[in-house]
Amino acid sequence: MSGDSCLPQRHTHSASSSSASSACPKTKTCSYRGAVGLGNKYVRVNVGGSLFYATLQVLTRQNSMLKAMFSGQKEVFTDKDGWILIDRSGKHFGSVLCFLRDGTVALPKGRQAVQEVFAEAKYYDVQGLMELCQNTLQDNKELPMCVIPVVTSRKEEEKLIQSSTKPVVKLVYNRSNNKYSYTSNSDDNLLKNIELFDRLSLSFNGRVLFIKDVIGDEICCWSFYGQGRKLAEVCCTSIVYATEKKQTKVEFPEARIYEETLNTLLYETMPPPDTVLLEATRRSFTSCGSHSEEEEGGAGPGGAELRERVRRIHVKRYSTYDDRQLGH
Repeated sequence: MSGDSCLPQRHTHSASSSSASSACPKTKTCSYRGAVGLGNKYVRVNVGGSLFYATLQVLTRQNSMLKAMFSGQKEVFTDKDGWILIDRSGKHFGSVLCFLRDGTVALPKGRQAVQEVFAEAKYYDVQGLMELCQNTLQDNKELPMCVIPVVTSRKEEEKLIQSSTKPVVKLVYNRSNNKYSYTSNSDDNLLKNIELFDRLSLSFNGRVLFIKDVIGDEICCWSFYGQGRKLAEVCCTSIVYATEKKQTKVEFPEARIYEETLNTLLYETMPPPDTVLLEATRRSFTSCGSHSEEEEGGAGPGGAELRERVRRIHVKRYSTYDDRQLGH
């Protein structure tokens, strides 16, 4: 069946214009008064550049704008090849046609996609499809992918960490804590740390509790907790002497942060994981050559007792122009 034979004949509005209708422009306005009674004759429809074939029986099945267009109640535009032009996106027009054919349609996944179908159903005035979309939007309210608490006090932070049954990763970032000017790459590295925090929170959502701290004393610092105990800390800031002037430098130790995040997964389940794995993340007090402030205070009886140690990692404790240490 050729395309020309599928299309119903187009009529002009008055007999006086019949002689002029022989020379139609490339795009013209016509009325589908001959559509009624043509049964399963196919119509070619161009919706925003997307081409569709549909029968007049389907297009006029329900009381909609399409029925008005193809039953002679509303004028339509056609091109030189006989395609009916509809100035609308054709992305979801197929869903509209499927609903007109079958009385139902499988809606796309995602709230935004369903809202787009609803907008098309509303434009074409297909009441049944509008109700289907509304019911789907009401029943399938999307939950946030992950929830990141922002602590506002020390007590709140301690309560979150102690009550959590999951490992905890906390990022402190507070750009205003700086007393000196920043180095040229510090702002970019600070943003990279924040972006990495967002990526990790999405990747390990449900397994690790991620916390943002904007009231801490550090500029950019990661802390890692397991079973209510601090396991490690990665400090990303240092003071450098660019010339004779102190500056604050922010680093982006991506590999170290990934490593410590994966280490916290050892504490993911209760009861505690295998003792051998836990001991791999600790160090003997007697075997440490240097001790941080957290380790001061001595060991247990006999000095042989293993102490819980917080690994505090500074990317660069100091970096000077003339090899001078900080505070000297």
